[in-house]
Amino acid sequence: MSSIDTRSSFFPRTRSSQTESTKSGSQVDGLSDRNSTERAAELMDKTATDAKVSIPEGVKDFSRIKKAALNAPEQDNSEKIARLKAQIAAGTYEVDYDGLADKILTSEF
Repeated sequence: MSSIDTRSSFFPRTRSSQTESTKSGSQVDGLSDRNSTERAAELMDKTATDAKVSIPEGVKDFSRIKKAALNAPEQDNSEKIARLKAQIAAGTYEVDYDGLADKILTSEF
């Protein structure tokens, strides 16, 4: 067997005796001062003023309505649909024009 390490350094958990001997401690050089006290104070200052989220009341209302609709019991309209289909097929269905106009007006205004 040869003493050449053929494992690829591409994989992060792959360790060879050469890479372990070159590491000094558990930190990589240059990262020890990454979150200094000045930087932490700067980050806290920025997040205190800039990292606020406000959710509009319309979105909250929509969420409540959606929850209510999802929790409502299912309605079975198959009888009504069958009755309307039969009336349309027989030619006896009559449109309630006043009711239709009221529905249009309430949905528009």
